[in-house]
Amino acid sequence: MAASPPTVVPSSDPALRRALVVVLDGVGCGAAPDTDAYGDTGSDTLGNVARAVGGVALPNLGRLGLGNATAVQGVPPAAHPVGGYGVMLPRSSGKDSTTGHWEIAGLHLDRPFPTYPQGFPPEVIDAFAQATGRPVIANTVASGTAVIAAYAEEQQRTGAWIVYTSADSVFQVAAHEAWIPLDELYRACELARHQLVAPHDVSRVIARPFTGTPGAWTRTANRRDYSIQPPGTTLLDVLEAAGVPRAGVGKVDDLFAGRGIQSRHTHDNAEGVEAIHRWLDTASRGFCFANLVDFDQQYGHRNDVPGFAGALEAFDRALPSLLAALREDDLLFITADHGNDPTTPSTDHARERVPLLVAGARVRGGALGTRETFSDLGATVADWFGQSWRGHGCSFLPELFHT
Repeated sequence: MAASPPTVVPSSDPALRRALVVVLDGVGCGAAPDTDAYGDTGSDTLGNVARAVGGVALPNLGRLGLGNATAVQGVPPAAHPVGGYGVMLPRSSGKDSTTGHWEIAGLHLDRPFPTYPQGFPPEVIDAFAQATGRPVIANTVASGTAVIAAYAEEQQRTGAWIVYTSADSVFQVAAHEAWIPLDELYRACELARHQLVAPHDVSRVIARPFTGTPGAWTRTANRRDYSIQPPGTTLLDVLEAAGVPRAGVGKVDDLFAGRGIQSRHTHDNAEGVEAIHRWLDTASRGFCFANLVDFDQQYGHRNDVPGFAGALEAFDRALPSLLAALREDDLLFITADHGNDPTTPSTDHARERVPLLVAGARVRGGALGTRETFSDLGATVADWFGQSWRGHGCSFLPELFHT
């Protein structure tokens, strides 16, 4: 793809600018053109959650233009939105966090990562057991809490790994912290990451430690994700080559296998917002890529509709303080990576379009339309930093400013 020249925007030195992308994990906003092909007919995470609880109170997102971009009960269209607003369509194959974040960063996949609705084949399980020196139990599709409840006592008796997956492309390994040391669990997951190559090149290997006793098992905050390496150049690579500082919040560095970014790992949305504040308060320039995971991990995967709605409202209450911390030459982008509609029978991700909101002191309020790929966001960030773009996507930076 030919490089596009950077856009000329008013004043300021691109080297001194800041940009912040906040991904509300799993907060899709309705059907994409190919939603039915993924088995997700009827999914509309944001719209369905709002309807299910009789409307959500999101006045600050509303002022940016959320209700103008997509229908959300309780969030009417703003007469004069102060942000840029629109929606983005997924173009990459798949509907998981890795695929979504990679697409935001300009990288598309031609095929989805492999999934295992019947569990992993014997050659995968046998190789993992042999490499780690422990047997494997479960090897099933299940939620994390359910699989631990079913197999924890067997793990205590046998010392075996609890291996499971979901509708997503993940190889998850659960282990009680008192029975199998954390370091051993992490080493086992690193071994699995090295072993899982094509055709079994799953998106992520996930360490899932837990504690507790029968009837009271609890997953701990010591989760770690081991992602496959991005197979091409991403926005993070472009910014790194240009000397633009990059910081992550949440699991972002895991999703990019640590390439081009390091993250402050967080336990929940509140800690994620705190980490974003810390970056806004201390970073003199550069790019922050943040993931707020509670929508997906705590509520979407558990079909917890009230919890999901409450998390949306909590983020909205936190938003004014983030906006107040923006400097004149800052851009804040709010979006998502896929859907995870807790109102549907499925407990897994959904193929959905995602919201796009942009805030900043110099941003004009107005429609950004329907973007043909999440990658338009990555192209715009590169443009903001004065960098030519060779990835997928087209910058909408000129549409953000008054001419």
